[in-house]
Amino acid sequence: MKKHQKYEDKSLDTVREALRRIWGYEDFRSPQGEIVQSLLRRQDALIVLPTGGGKSICFQLPALLQSGLTLVVSPLVALMENQVQELRDRRQRGALLHSQMDKQERKKTLLALERNQLRLLYLSPETLLSESVWQRLCQPEVQINGLILDEAHCLVQWGDTFRPAYRRLGAARKSLQQSKPGKTKIAIAAFTATADPAAQRTIQNVLQLQKPKRFLLSPYRANLDLNVKIAWTPRSRRQQLLNFIRKQKYTTGLVYVRSRAYSERLAAWLGECGYATSAYHAGLSAEERRLIESAWLSGKMQFVVCTSGFGMGINKPDVRWVIHFQVPALLSEYIQEVGRAGRDGKPALALSLVSECTGWLDPEDKQRRQLLVSKQRSLYRQAQGLAKKLPQQGSVQEVAEQFRDGAIALSVLHRAGQLQWKDPFHYAIQPSRSLVKANFDAIEQMTQYLKTRRCRWQFLLEAFGFPQEAKTLPCGHCDNCRSGFGLGRQARSPVSVETKG
Repeated sequence: MKKHQKYEDKSLDTVREALRRIWGYEDFRSPQGEIVQSLLRRQDALIVLPTGGGKSICFQLPALLQSGLTLVVSPLVALMENQVQELRDRRQRGALLHSQMDKQERKKTLLALERNQLRLLYLSPETLLSESVWQRLCQPEVQINGLILDEAHCLVQWGDTFRPAYRRLGAARKSLQQSKPGKTKIAIAAFTATADPAAQRTIQNVLQLQKPKRFLLSPYRANLDLNVKIAWTPRSRRQQLLNFIRKQKYTTGLVYVRSRAYSERLAAWLGECGYATSAYHAGLSAEERRLIESAWLSGKMQFVVCTSGFGMGINKPDVRWVIHFQVPALLSEYIQEVGRAGRDGKPALALSLVSECTGWLDPEDKQRRQLLVSKQRSLYRQAQGLAKKLPQQGSVQEVAEQFRDGAIALSVLHRAGQLQWKDPFHYAIQPSRSLVKANFDAIEQMTQYLKTRRCRWQFLLEAFGFPQEAKTLPCGHCDNCRSGFGLGRQARSPVSVETKG
């Protein structure tokens, strides 16, 4: 406890000195300093900072100033690799564990974990809860200070679909603390750039945060110009994309699509049009992803045709534009992806291409939304059926082995309040509660955003829980304000995104 008390008492000047020594920054941006001190005091926290707001420093610095280990739960291997490599470049003790690792490297990392030689260990929810890693973390001599959930919106978006391990994270702290000597305190902090009030409640409830300190900044970026344009046919959509890219000259950008197959098709077509680009998606090997990231970061590749994972945690301030060739299903995904433009504070563009609402000439957008809703309804029906077959208590592994998508169904039941986790691996059914229906409001909210004639930033701020700030807008930084649809204030000087197809 003496070491723990020592770090709690670190002054802000001492922490600033560590910031200068490790990162070269003279001072924190608000509210970074307050977040660092909160984590040094081992307080639970919920942090919502805009993309590019310096979230990683907020949890890396307190971890490096303490003698034990901080676990960082991260959704993507590429994100882990980028952050750990940056730590190693600064000669800091960070490591990662994931299923694609070389056996020797994995063995080396696990040994360093057992010897308390690491300060930060990055891993996915699935790796954290794997038997070999969990057993080592539960060894009494392994000192654990905190659990960080990075990109915490993934818990909300994926926790009851294809990443059910997220829903079990709230039971991890109690089990880890019980395995440690004395009154070990393990803090949990959730970091994200996008969480509306409902998502914040979900994150807090699932992680079982205890009186968390809340640091909430709005996603508004005055330098980021938001635009939506109708593409009447598939050919028109491709032509508008091409015209837009040509107009951006040689500036850096990103083209977002919603599937691996489409990223490859579109990258191939753009290659035929004379652009040196690549498709980036989760199906690539770590080496292939690294090569694409390196080419883009160095400026050798102007833009990447990518799915949602690209850009998460990658620090490139001079991205001047983001185009959604296909829009995401959720506003939280949208604000994450457009937020990767203009992180240096200079003007940047975001353009979304959408089908007209009937989908007569181009039904892809409509079909994609319908497919997502259909899949969610199917998952909820399966969960309802499974609830009648399960024993009152059992293990995740047994259910997953016996029933197809059994682990996902358990997560759906947990979301509905029909199940609680006794520990990260065992559940107990609560039959007195009725299963709630799937909530499709989030999908409808994205559709409303694309159709709105109000100021787009005003819409986003209200959706993410900042109604007072929304009242100061329209902002002049979206197509609706410039066209006169946005209400109130005179639009500011426009940023042209005109395309002709």
